[in-house]
Amino acid sequence: MGIIKKGILGGFSGKVGSVIGGAWKGIDYMRSRASRGKFVPTESQHSQQLKFALLMGFLQPLTGLLRIVFRDFAVKMTGINNAMSWNLKNAITGTYPSFQIDYSLALVSRGDLPNALGPTATMGLGGLLTYAWTDNSGIGIAKATDQAVLVAYCPDLKQAVYTTAGGRRDILTGDLDVSPFTGHEVQTYIAFIAETGKNNSNSLYTGSHLVS
Repeated sequence: MGIIKKGILGGFSGKVGSVIGGAWKGIDYMRSRASRGKFVPTESQHSQQLKFALLMGFLQPLTGLLRIVFRDFAVKMTGINNAMSWNLKNAITGTYPSFQIDYSLALVSRGDLPNALGPTATMGLGGLLTYAWTDNSGIGIAKATDQAVLVAYCPDLKQAVYTTAGGRRDILTGDLDVSPFTGHEVQTYIAFIAETGKNNSNSLYTGSHLVS
């Protein structure tokens, strides 16, 4: 509601219909109210919103891990933002508005440390996922003491489990308990991180597995 301070010929303050009145340095003024037009995103903007929401469901449960294994590339951004940027460009398939994540193309770790050779993941009883790999210590900066990073993501529940201490590179095997996802499929990955924590590898996809 507007208030007239100096009679009918004076200025007013507040709102009257679509007009706002006020005073600045003793001078009365009037201006029209800003329009509250409803924002309608373009197809391109909506496309990006759909991709972003899709990836957030995948990456958010891995936030703690991504802070570590994407930090080398996270210049002026967080690890999850860097992971989001990379996977937006490389792991989304389909056409608007039906997008999907190609989990085989996604990265959950990114770095210059060599990954192991020929990694596999095998589903065992009791919800135990067993990873195996070939030791390649001494190749580049790979060392026997590098630790396996084991990751499993459940799309149905939008939850993940992971460890950054899944077994030394020279041990050739490591286990991940995925029993919370019994009856659901999990998407699985392996990467390696140096004993110092200062270097890590790109992740490798080790398949989709039904947890039993």
